[in-house]
Amino acid sequence: MANNASARKRIRQTEKRTIRNKARRSRVRGFIRKVELAIASGDQAQATEALKVAQPEMQRAVTKGVLHLNTVARKLSRLSARVKAIAAQA
Repeated sequence: MANNASARKRIRQTEKRTIRNKARRSRVRGFIRKVELAIASGDQAQATEALKVAQPEMQRAVTKGVLHLNTVARKLSRLSARVKAIAAQA
């Protein structure tokens, strides 16, 4: 248990930050899910649009320190490759 004022404040700050980061991470997952659904439906226009909307959100999560830069880069790379693959199938 926190034994001084600074430690108690740290606990309060950590709780607030955790809530904020969970919301951001959840938001990013939602955008990724939309891209995944568009890819699954096979609609390239919709998938491309969903990816364009998801990309800034994912980059923002990096800026805010919620996700690591390389993690987001890897996920974006894989998603964009899958969106491009739809065109090859059609």
